[in-house]
Amino acid sequence: MPLTILVADDDLGTRLAISDYLEAAGYSVVAAENGSEAMKLVDEFQPHLIVTDVTMPQMDGYEFVRQVRQRPALRLLPVVFLTARTETRDRIRGYQLGCDVYLPKPFELQELGVIVRNLLERLQMIEAEWRSRTVSALVATDSTTAPQLSTMPIDITIAFTPREKEVLTLLSEGLSNMQIGERLHLSPRTVEKHVSSLLHKTDTSNRSELLRFAVDHHLV
Repeated sequence: MPLTILVADDDLGTRLAISDYLEAAGYSVVAAENGSEAMKLVDEFQPHLIVTDVTMPQMDGYEFVRQVRQRPALRLLPVVFLTARTETRDRIRGYQLGCDVYLPKPFELQELGVIVRNLLERLQMIEAEWRSRTVSALVATDSTTAPQLSTMPIDITIAFTPREKEVLTLLSEGLSNMQIGERLHLSPRTVEKHVSSLLHKTDTSNRSELLRFAVDHHLV
C-alpha cells in the first residue's frame, strides 16, 4: 500500500511536476493550492509526509505547518518546505515552526525524491523503535511486578462500539487512518471520528497514549 504525500503549492506547474514525479516513484499524492485547502486534506487523508511552499494565498506555508504541529498526533509528521524565500531569517522561522528540510527553489526533483525517501525511512524507524521499546517495557513490567498484578487496574471495561474495537485493533498494528479506512471500507474522516471517540473514552490525548493505555489494560 503506497504511502501518502501531501503537496501544497499555489503554482499549478510545480504541483503537477512534484505530484507526477512522486507518483512515478510509487507514492500516493494529494495536492492543494493553499494552506487552507491543505489543512482539509490533512484531516481527510492523514498523509505520511508534507511538501509545502511557503508563499501561498489564504494561508501561507508557515501558518499551515504551525497548525499541523499543534496537533499531538502530527508532531512527528515529516515536513519539507519548498520556497524561493531563502534568507537566513526565513529558514530559521521554518525550522522553528517544525519543518524537517528547507529546500530552496529552484530545486531538482531527484533531490526532493531522495529527501522524501530518507524522511519516510527515518519516520518508519522511529515508529518501529517505539513499538519495540513499548513491548520491551511491558515485558519487563510484567516480569518484575507479577506478584502485585492483582492490585493493578489492568483489565477494565469500556463501552467501545464494535467499529471502535476494530479501529483500535488496527491502530495497534501501526496502520494510518487511510490504511484503516481501506481495510474497513471507511473514509479517513470517519476513521478519525472513531479515533477521537477512543481518545475521549480512554482519557488519552494522542495515539501513543491511546495505544499504551490499550496495551496496559489488555484491550488489544
